[in-house]
Amino acid sequence: MNDVFVTASDEHTTTLAAAKQCTVYKRGDIIFQEGSHPYGIYAINTGKVKLTHSGDDGREQIIRLCKPGDLIGYKALISNETYTATAVVLEDSAVCFVPKEVFVRILQKDPSLSLRMMQILTSELRRAETKITHLSQKPVRERLAETLLTLKETYGLEADEQTINVTLSREEIANLVGTATESAIRLLSEFKKEKVIDLSGKKIRILQLQQLIKMANLQD
Repeated sequence: MNDVFVTASDEHTTTLAAAKQCTVYKRGDIIFQEGSHPYGIYAINTGKVKLTHSGDDGREQIIRLCKPGDLIGYKALISNETYTATAVVLEDSAVCFVPKEVFVRILQKDPSLSLRMMQILTSELRRAETKITHLSQKPVRERLAETLLTLKETYGLEADEQTINVTLSREEIANLVGTATESAIRLLSEFKKEKVIDLSGKKIRILQLQQLIKMANLQD
């Protein structure tokens, strides 16, 4: 069962395991849709998922990138509201679903699980606040460097220990950075010319990690 549920009691862990329903989704599949009502929570077992929101102009905005071990759909369920994002599969993924009534009942009874969910919500709020600050204060070049580092931290590297282990379109990268696709393409080309990264199709290889960190201006 998902790492989040390890904090639950043995009894409740057993109940969750018995109630879960696991499904394999293909790239491009939608797990849940913005504006719909939640009927449970989802735990990513394998694969990669993005959470997107439709902006006022109709353009997709990537809110969060998710990896194995992550929970999705919990905010809408806990707040008893509709989903504010759509969950889209980035690559073939195995995702487990726990019905709302089972999860809420256990959450009410298990203090350890309740505390863990509070920690997750607080952590996500902190990430959102940091992103808003960076979007308003950091130049696009720094944001792109930071985005590449975030992708590395989220999904790791392939066997060569350089290639970021996720495939994203230039539009998706621009979306994460908070800039126009044309700007993202131009800056990626600049990073390549500076030999900080290498590009092969949609794959990005980090050649100079320390230089990328410096470009992201992450030093204290």
